[in-house]
Amino acid sequence: MDAAQWETARLDPTAVFRRPRELMARADLNDAQKIELLRRWEYDARELEIAEEENMPAPGESDDLLDEILDCLRQLEAGAS
Repeated sequence: MDAAQWETARLDPTAVFRRPRELMARADLNDAQKIELLRRWEYDARELEIAEEENMPAPGESDDLLDEILDCLRQLEAGAS
């Protein structure tokens, strides 16, 4: 991943990756980088959930996405301990 793509992913992981599992498959990212991107993605997914609760529906399946993000984070954090 080049520097420009990394910066784009740091600001909006969905601009580079379609699903968290796609991010996890990247061999050119270390675990710390993956965790950083997943944490950002988690924040964004939680913000979408809040918007949906306030009757501002967002397209897509945010619950499934958040579950997938959290599963990936648990997997990485388990490997780091």
